[in-house]
Amino acid sequence: MTDQGPLIPRNREIHPNPYDWHYKTSVSRSPSLPLLSMESTPSEETGPRFGHSTLGALDNNLILNWTKGEASAVGERILMHGRVMDENGRPVPHTLVEIWQANAGGRYRHIKDTYFAPLDPNFGGCGRTITDENGNYEFLTIRPGAYPWPNRGNDWRPMHIHISVFGHSFGQRLITQMYFEGDPLIARCPIANTIKDRGQLDRLVAPLDMAKARPMDFLAYKFDIVLRGRRQTMFENKIEGM
Repeated sequence: MTDQGPLIPRNREIHPNPYDWHYKTSVSRSPSLPLLSMESTPSEETGPRFGHSTLGALDNNLILNWTKGEASAVGERILMHGRVMDENGRPVPHTLVEIWQANAGGRYRHIKDTYFAPLDPNFGGCGRTITDENGNYEFLTIRPGAYPWPNRGNDWRPMHIHISVFGHSFGQRLITQMYFEGDPLIARCPIANTIKDRGQLDRLVAPLDMAKARPMDFLAYKFDIVLRGRRQTMFENKIEGM
């Protein structure tokens, strides 16, 4: 049974700066007034659940799911895996994890993507899965390519995978990105560098995990995801057990 109750407030200090002049569209989209931190309510503490019956056999295999297994996507094969936890380190089981990404050439299957790289006819770029009892998830996919974007004169997005997680409640909804260890474009990306603390930015970088790599098949990258947890019981103004 999922525990209920208030959620731990967000730590704004580890979130990206909403306004950063190097990231030009943040100038017009950033809030003009200070953000407010409110106590969670039942609408944030509860939420709908994704049904296992709507999950397809190839939904977490982006190499094959676009063609329904008839042909493979082109590119470097990788296994993306990790664990979804709350802020208290407890697993978040049976929760929906969705990803979307560019193909090996750095192009999305989207009508507004006009980058010169060709579309792969065998790659759709979207997948989903459900975490197991211990909060584990995995995707078999191809490593996306870097691509240019119209920000400054010559800005490029690092290789990355977009992630959406819907935990046990609306307040545990998270949308983030996973970068790859060793990519030199991370340090040059205005979007990534809205996170000013390098230690916090490193939490978005998946390390190479040779223990999960399969010889002559794919490399693996490990990316753990932390959602907001339930507020711990306070005892004499201290966290219980401290």
